[in-house]
Order: sequence, then C-alpha cells, then structure tokens
Amino acid sequence: MTSRVLVLGGTAWLGRAVVRAALSRGHEVTAFARGESGTVPEGATFVPGDREQPASYDELGGGEWDLVVDLARQPGQVRSALAALSSRALHWAFISSCSVYADQSRPDADERARRLRPVAGDVIGPEDYGAGKVACEIACESARGKDVLLVRSGLIVGRGDPSDRFGYWPSRFALATEDGRPVLVPGASAQHFQAIHVDDLAAWIVEAGLRGVTGPFNTSGPVTTLADLLDTSARVAGFTGERVALGDEALLAAGIAETMGPDSMPMWVHDAEWAGFFARDVSAARREGLTCRPLAESVADALDWERHLGLARTGRRTGLDRARELAIVEGRSAPRGART
Repeated sequence: MTSRVLVLGGTAWLGRAVVRAALSRGHEVTAFARGESGTVPEGATFVPGDREQPASYDELGGGEWDLVVDLARQPGQVRSALAALSSRALHWAFISSCSVYADQSRPDADERARRLRPVAGDVIGPEDYGAGKVACEIACESARGKDVLLVRSGLIVGRGDPSDRFGYWPSRFALATEDGRPVLVPGASAQHFQAIHVDDLAAWIVEAGLRGVTGPFNTSGPVTTLADLLDTSARVAGFTGERVALGDEALLAAGIAETMGPDSMPMWVHDAEWAGFFARDVSAARREGLTCRPLAESVADALDWERHLGLARTGRRTGLDRARELAIVEGRSAPRGART
C-alpha cells in the first residue's frame, strides 16, 4: 500500500536516507527544505521552504500525510511544523538523539533515563544540542501527547557521513597501508563502542513510523568495543603494519581531544562521565524491528566514501592530520593543525 510521507529536510545525510528508504518501499515522498544542503533523491517531490518562516508551510498545500518525519534541532522550527501540520498527519516521527540524557556515564541505560533540562527559546547554539533536542521532544509531546515516535539516534555512520568520525579509522589504516608508516591508536581500546548505519536507521524510521510505533527509542547498533572497531577497520583496509598505542594521559598531554572535532582521537572517551555514551540499551527498538548490518559492512562503506574524499586530505572535521599523527608517534612536537 502506498503511503504519503513528508520529510522535513531530505536533502542531506539522514534526511536524504529517509527519503530513499521511503521511495524504495513504493511510497509517495515529499521533501520540504531550503535545498541548500543538496538535492532530493530522484522520485521525490521537492518543495522549497524556509522553516524560520512559518508561512512557508503553505507551500505544501492541503491534503494529509501518513507520516511526517522531522529532523530539526531548533525548537522553534519543531513548534511551527507541529502547529502547521500535526492535525493533517496520521503519524509523526521526530529524529532526536541520545544526547538528550542527563547521565551519560552508565552503560546499558534505557529510555527511562532522565533527560536534560530543556533549553528555553526557539533557537539554540551547538553547545545546547542535547538540551535543545529535549525541548523539541517536549514540543512534540505537548502537541501530540504519546502519539509520536521519538527516535533517539546514536552515532550514525556510512557513506556521506559529514562528521568525519567513523570513517577516520578505516581511512587511516588504508593510508598507512599505502605509506608504510604506523597508526596511532588509543591504549584504552576496551571501552564500549556502538554505531548504526544511516540506511539501517532510515529504513526503521519509515517502517516503524508508518506502523504507528510511538514512544522514545534508543536507535543504534549492538554494543561492541573500540578494539573491535580498530581491528575491523584494519582488516577491511588490509593493514598489517604497526600500531602505536598511547594511554589516556599521553594522548591528553599531546593535546589530542576526545571523540570528535579537529585534532581528536575519534570515538576515544577518557571522561568517565561519558563512559556510557557508546553503550545505550537498544533492546526496545530491536523488539520493534530494528536490524543492523555487520560492523565490517559499515566500515567498508565508510572506507569507500573516504577514498572518494581522499585518504590523505588535511583539515578533517574529526581526527588527526597524518603529519601531526606521525610527529606524535615519533615523539616530536607538532602544532595542532600541522599540514603535510
């Protein structure tokens, strides 16, 4: 049966994957966005609109939707979308984040964990991402009660990943295979790790949303270890060379940041208050049909994307440039942002 799906976004990363997933299942899909992040997949209808201007929703015309998927992070945009469209939507899915939780220290925490205090106002900055998503969730609950699917995503990976996080490791092992030099890795590789491929998440959002699944769900892959990610990345990249492992204090002394951002060690977590971030309980989503491909397939997909971008590129959004990495390995000092 063909359903009408409206994606508020749809031109980049997860939103684009949701559009693809709905189209592949034979649904009629409309994407409403400014269109500055890219184009919608072929087969979808694109309606341009600025969500900062509530009157823009008029461009969607009348009619009803079987499912509306909202990917916004600004509370004001979420509120205006609900005001304009909620009464015409049979089902509503809001793409939230596991960053909404107040306590990130405890592994295996489920959806009952306490949320952050919501941020006030309609517009938030990057530093209020988690609290802003809480405000967005509350807006959905205020408008629709329990009749909303809250998708609390974890680390999303795969081809097209704009964060540079997950792809760093297969890319770095592949580059080291080419140049014959070592790879710097964190010594604390027994820490938890968890991720989900963007296409697996998108498929579940569409299927669960149209089935009328409601409530909050942590959505990520099975919990494994950082060591497993490193080993899988090395194997997929064909790397058999030397790994140089540094402990937490040595990495910090070298000026390397945790988890993400420039000059960081991707997915390495030193702060005990974040020890559970990559280890959320996702059993509720699995009971509702969430499935994930093997880690090796996600790594291979990420490596293909990294090769497209260039293995030796500098100025990554996340991770170390190769020159700085090798300087640390050789015990030399290298300024942040060092270039080859």
